[in-house]
Amino acid sequence: MIRSLYDRTMRLASHRHAMPALAVVSFVESSVFPIPPDALMIPMILARPSRAWLVALVALVASVLGGLLGYAIGAFAFNEIGQPILASLGKADAMAEFSTRFNDFGFWAVLIAGVTPFPYKVITIMSGWTGMPIATFVLTSILARGLRFFIVAGLLWKFGAPVRDFIERRLGLLFTLFIGLLLGGFLLVRYL
Repeated sequence: MIRSLYDRTMRLASHRHAMPALAVVSFVESSVFPIPPDALMIPMILARPSRAWLVALVALVASVLGGLLGYAIGAFAFNEIGQPILASLGKADAMAEFSTRFNDFGFWAVLIAGVTPFPYKVITIMSGWTGMPIATFVLTSILARGLRFFIVAGLLWKFGAPVRDFIERRLGLLFTLFIGLLLGGFLLVRYL
């Protein structure tokens, strides 16, 4: 099922309505859809590098707005909608323990999920469910998703097709390592 969705999403990238499709995919990926916007962004930017920054901006705006939908699902319909989504992602069991500490690390949780391969939709729903301050959620989402989408756009704009494999296979790992080093640095400063 996921492969079929991915293939369909890739076909949308060459369609004349690719930009609105990117907005829709970016929006729903932030709350319910399993395919990341990169599946559309990458071929769109490779086809027209001059539009790289516009593609990243559309993905950013739609993703943050979709994140607000995820936040609303968590805040107002967690039992009916949010919990089944998280259960389908295999995250339901860890919710109770996670929610007790979530808001203490809210900025970091949103930042980490926004730039790493961790499903962003999990954090958007949890943010609403735990009552994270909406301003913290929105500002951190803009920072995290902006970093992710504009770095991808910049790499594709600068290096083109040769960097595609790197982005698809290794960029998530590099973002994860960067966040790990950043958190490690803060912990060292705090405890030294």
